[in-house]
Amino acid sequence: MPIDLTWDAAVRAYWTGRDLQAQRQIEAGRADAGTRGAVTGGKHLDPMRDAVAELFRNAEGIDFDIRTSGKLTLPGYYRRTKDWDLIVLYRGVLVAAIEFKSQSGSFGNNFNNRTEEAIGNAVDIWRAYQEGYLGTVKPWLAFVMVLEKTPVSTAIQRTAPALFPTDPIFNDTSYLDRYRILLRRLLHEQQYDAAVVAATEQGQGIYDEPEFELSFANFGAAIKGRIEYIRALPDNAFDSGH
Repeated sequence: MPIDLTWDAAVRAYWTGRDLQAQRQIEAGRADAGTRGAVTGGKHLDPMRDAVAELFRNAEGIDFDIRTSGKLTLPGYYRRTKDWDLIVLYRGVLVAAIEFKSQSGSFGNNFNNRTEEAIGNAVDIWRAYQEGYLGTVKPWLAFVMVLEKTPVSTAIQRTAPALFPTDPIFNDTSYLDRYRILLRRLLHEQQYDAAVVAATEQGQGIYDEPEFELSFANFGAAIKGRIEYIRALPDNAFDSGH
């Protein structure tokens, strides 16, 4: 499918941000400079976050409270709170909570960590909602995953047998495939309302988006749908927002 230039530019800016962070840490004499140093500064996904925030900011006739810094903390159930990367509010209602993650290198070590984060964040906040900590309007959750496309991340993984049979869907799959399986299943089980898995080669934009439901095009459409839903709510929905 055609790649939207806005999202492609955000992915390219992700690489620029990583390079800048790594250089700054090298100049400061930080021990973790390099691949890890490029991600520990915490700003490399800002261009992606800002592109998403802009969709809410450009909503005609509705002034959202869009937060990318400051108070981004939402209540949990299995833990007290969780800080999200992007929070959108309107008249006391949680319009959207979005998490942005990336992985470049150390695929074997980090894949399970990212998987646990994606699952745990969703389970925790939905349980908090069920307990009434997030008001009466159902939250809208999204997860964006940017993965470096390399021979390692796209190679079929040969893993040791488990003690019991595993789901055959994971047979002959790469880390990229497994991220797509993960996010697709989380979408189908309504743990997230929208998700992206974007593969990108170092210094480049979006490599491909073979699955529409995990594409930026579908993600953008889902955000527009959420905006229209909030726009259509009656006034008493906001009165009971908290």
